Amino acid sequence: MPILTIRNLTVRFATATGAFTAVDGIDVSVSPREVLAIVGESGSGKSVSMLAVMGLLPDTATVTADEMIFDGTDLLRLSRAERRRIIGREITMIFQEPIASLNPSFTVGFQIEEVLRLNLGMSRREAHARAIELFQAVGIPEPAAKIQSYPHQMSGGQCQRVMIAMAIATNPRLLIADEPTTALDVTIQKQILDLLMKLQEEHGMALILITHDMGVVAETADRVVVQYKGRKMEEADVLSLFEAPQHPYTRALLSALPENATGDRLPTVSDFFGAEGAQ
Repeated sequence: MPILTIRNLTVRFATATGAFTAVDGIDVSVSPREVLAIVGESGSGKSVSMLAVMGLLPDTATVTADEMIFDGTDLLRLSRAERRRIIGREITMIFQEPIASLNPSFTVGFQIEEVLRLNLGMSRREAHARAIELFQAVGIPEPAAKIQSYPHQMSGGQCQRVMIAMAIATNPRLLIADEPTTALDVTIQKQILDLLMKLQEEHGMALILITHDMGVVAETADRVVVQYKGRKMEEADVLSLFEAPQHPYTRALLSALPENATGDRLPTVSDFFGAEGAQ
């Protein structure tokens, strides 16, 4: 049984020239211990759809859905206070650009301890001890010393590990990872992905992985949702998607992988949709 079920999710933003539809009737579901990848090019609505679940979109956004059910509760029917008891505790998110997501004015230890105190009611001493345990769990060396560091004193890979530690601090049932390996070199990318998969297995979390990297999808996902221009183009288990993609856009994504390229150029969406379908 899915832990999260979303039906007909639509997100529109008010602009000076009228409403802009960023997500258009998306259906998404994910089950406990499942890894769901949401893929598509930049601007396809991947992050916006999950930020809508988290309630983190600006006031210019209008979010509607037939239902947004988490563990039997419709998130859209909850008050802000009721929703805060779930978001950040039962559902957590790792954001793009970890250095930009961390507050430069506070140590990383303070920031993770704040999560523990606010969400779990821990004392300062308990939160401090737990923060060291979490840093150790995500592979940060010398954790007792590193929690005193500010974000700018850590590498990009270490900051991403801090974000992962913050995300798993409350033992969430659903973790959303938004491009968790962006701007990291290949070696660190592999380490971060391996860490996420290890933690997902150990904690039994459902994991939604937002990415445009089909190689990451092939290595990690159980099931894949393909988005384009705010709409769901295709949904399949990972093996079926790679062996027999059904939608032209999915075939375009796979054909654009360097190892699948033929001729002098990579294919474009218009090669599969035609000029009008790509608009």
